[in-house]
Amino acid sequence: MVLRAKTLELFKSNNMNEIQNKNSKLNISEINDDKEVLNSYPRRLVFELTNLCNLSCVMCGRNDAEFEPTVFDLDWMEKFNSVLKHVEEVTLMGWGEPTVHPKFIKILEKMDKYNVRKYFCTNGMKLDEIKSALFDYNVDLIAVSLDGADAESNSKIRVGSDFDKIINSLKEIVKEKKERNTDKPYINFVFTAMKSNLHQIPDMVRLTKKIGLQELKVVYMTIFNERMLHESLYNSELDISRIFTQATELADKLDISIKLPHIQGEDIAENNYHKKCFVAWRDFFLGSDGYVRPCMSTPMKLFNINDYDDFDKMWNSKEYVDFRKRVNNNNLMDNSCKNCYQSSFANWNNKESFIQIGKEFSPEWKNE
Repeated sequence: MVLRAKTLELFKSNNMNEIQNKNSKLNISEINDDKEVLNSYPRRLVFELTNLCNLSCVMCGRNDAEFEPTVFDLDWMEKFNSVLKHVEEVTLMGWGEPTVHPKFIKILEKMDKYNVRKYFCTNGMKLDEIKSALFDYNVDLIAVSLDGADAESNSKIRVGSDFDKIINSLKEIVKEKKERNTDKPYINFVFTAMKSNLHQIPDMVRLTKKIGLQELKVVYMTIFNERMLHESLYNSELDISRIFTQATELADKLDISIKLPHIQGEDIAENNYHKKCFVAWRDFFLGSDGYVRPCMSTPMKLFNINDYDDFDKMWNSKEYVDFRKRVNNNNLMDNSCKNCYQSSFANWNNKESFIQIGKEFSPEWKNE
């Protein structure tokens, strides 16, 4: 199965209760109706646990950002006790590696007290340390970043990564799933495509099958500095199309789901700055510095988590309502939205989606 454009629906793996189903139905309706003040709650909470990382990937925007190390404060989670009965999913994802948070397992344990999907993105280097917690606290979905189908290719890009360690950890998790007769956690690879590794996407499909994972997701690399410009896939649609066709045919043959971005010139966003964005309706994103942002791929800060004393006031705050008014209006939207590179909503017909050199692309994280 091949997927391209982001959909309103989230990954399904748990049995939602009546409250969650009612909220999700209302939320989708309010998105479709372009409501600005919402009666629904978000369907997903996204927590950036830290901006720290245990790798130094060559393409990462952290290399070109100025920031102080920040770590998510568990006390902030108290603000969400009332809303957690409504949301479908809690995602642990941001600019850093979530598993390096000193209380990562404690966070999984807390989330397991609620009927929510638990999802996190990781570089895979600590999977061996947290394997038991994945099953003890019923993690639903894991996205593992790997940018090469072999150790040498991956290590050139993801500096500090141990390919064999990651693959062995994944094999152990798949083995444990079989022994427990469970389909959780669902695991996919996330592959950042660039000039030097584009040809490896079919090999990534084979690796996905060999390990026993279900899905490969491909995203384009966004360029943040001049030294990586030679790796950009902007204006490489013929090469991309050829490789995507090979990978799609192979994925179909091996029964692997594959998610691919639109090819330049074919994006459904056409001439708009980005696809219709619904993050400020479906998601609530809290950064590791305590600032609420529309999504992880913007420098824009709406407010600090401590500026409001309860979630309802935050969710329909002036800042959120004003953003909902602007984000899909080509005449009103913020510059960072005009230059959107968020993998799900970017318009891959636009140069700015591929190249962010000279743009304000990341927040300024500060401990306050």
